Amino acid sequence: MKNNKCPICTGQQTLSSTTFTVDLGFGVVVVRHVPAQICEHCGAEWFDDATAEQLENIVNQAKIKHSMIEVSEYKNSINQAIAS
Repeated sequence: MKNNKCPICTGQQTLSSTTFTVDLGFGVVVVRHVPAQICEHCGAEWFDDATAEQLENIVNQAKIKHSMIEVSEYKNSINQAIAS
């Protein structure tokens, strides 16, 4: 993500990590340490396309398993750089 201005409030966005949650009705999916651009002013979170695709895959796997609670950790090189 190249634009560092939040499209909602025009605040400054910074690369960080967040916890992504989805309520599937029959269960909940929680993905920790997801890289995101997060607005310092309003807290809006934005995922790049590759991250969104991986989150979609994690949620789809939870749907297939019909898990009541699925907790996962997002792993990639960006997270390792943030953690350092």
